[in-house]
Amino acid sequence: MQVRRLRGWSARSTYYLAKVICGQLVAGDTYEQLCPVIGIHLLDFDLFSAAEHRDQALWCFEMRDAQRPSVRLGSELQLNIVELKKAERLGKLPPALSAWITLFEHWQEEDSMSNITDADTRRAYDKLKSLSADDEARRLAFVRERALHDEAQLLLEAREEGHDNAQRQIAINMIRQTSLDDAGISAITGLSPEQIAELRRQR
Repeated sequence: MQVRRLRGWSARSTYYLAKVICGQLVAGDTYEQLCPVIGIHLLDFDLFSAAEHRDQALWCFEMRDAQRPSVRLGSELQLNIVELKKAERLGKLPPALSAWITLFEHWQEEDSMSNITDADTRRAYDKLKSLSADDEARRLAFVRERALHDEAQLLLEAREEGHDNAQRQIAINMIRQTSLDDAGISAITGLSPEQIAELRRQR
């Protein structure tokens, strides 16, 4: 599915189609083991917009002879293109394909989808709605989980801050009332010698 028309679209599409066929064989395999690679590209824009192409929305590209198009060089590569918006404008499509195009273009519109009678498209639509509901449920669960984590973190930080303040107060009292050095107070309070030294300077 391609929403935006990008520069070099045809080269990009051919490149990835070729990569699929190249990735099938490993060292020692024979070429007869190749399976045909059939690309189906659903475009949400008009790829062929010239006047002479405005009456066609379904395209099938294969390796054929330029002078005798009926002669095809194998069946290893095929690229099918459906210009969704143009196909919808033109109409006169097989009912099943028309239903799928409606699903791709209008699945969030109840009015449009209520007219779909094709069984396969209806199943896909019902599954899509179910997944969308699941996505919302997962989002709400994630929000709740994140809130619980944030609350736990805040409580931990509050406890640590309270403990740290208590240890600092103990260290200040020991600086005032004892002759212990920084290392001795550090061993008792758990504060670092650098923190004890800083408390002495502040005092």
